[in-house]
Amino acid sequence: MKKVFLAVIAVIVVLAGGLMLSYNGLAGSKEAVETAEADVDTMLQRRADLIPNLVSTVKSYTKHETGVVDRVLEARDQLMNADTVEEKSEADQQMDSALSGLKVVVENYPELKSDTTYVGLMDELSGSENRISVARKDYNEAVKAYNTRLVKFPGNVFGSILGFEKASYFEADASAADTPDVGDMLAE
Repeated sequence: MKKVFLAVIAVIVVLAGGLMLSYNGLAGSKEAVETAEADVDTMLQRRADLIPNLVSTVKSYTKHETGVVDRVLEARDQLMNADTVEEKSEADQQMDSALSGLKVVVENYPELKSDTTYVGLMDELSGSENRISVARKDYNEAVKAYNTRLVKFPGNVFGSILGFEKASYFEADASAADTPDVGDMLAE
């Protein structure tokens, strides 16, 4: 009887230890995902903060290109109002597309391309886009590590018991592979 009691206690201790280790590992991985998501948000915000100055500079040279400028502002608003990773990813794609259209329009205005304010903003925007790319990569690596812990033993057992759920990757939507129709952008 004493051996059975000790065996039961040993099993309980092992399960409790496994539960504690799984929880700590999953909690640490989830925190890494949340930190990486916050880094992406910071970079997206930095880029969004550049947009009003960029739009203002472009508008001063391009009085008749309101469709493209409006698309950039709409994309910025969508990005600012995005809550989930999926919404942020979609809004980021919209912003990239809108900025591509804006860059095409700017090609028609050589004096704008040489404006020091515009050049400075585009340099900052380019730097922001590079930082966003790195932050997205870091986020996706953190998500991969976290999700891998959730599907491997003992995380697959204890993760669901403890309420841990898979995290979403920051990914391009299907339309990101499509080349934007610049003619349509310019017609608006």
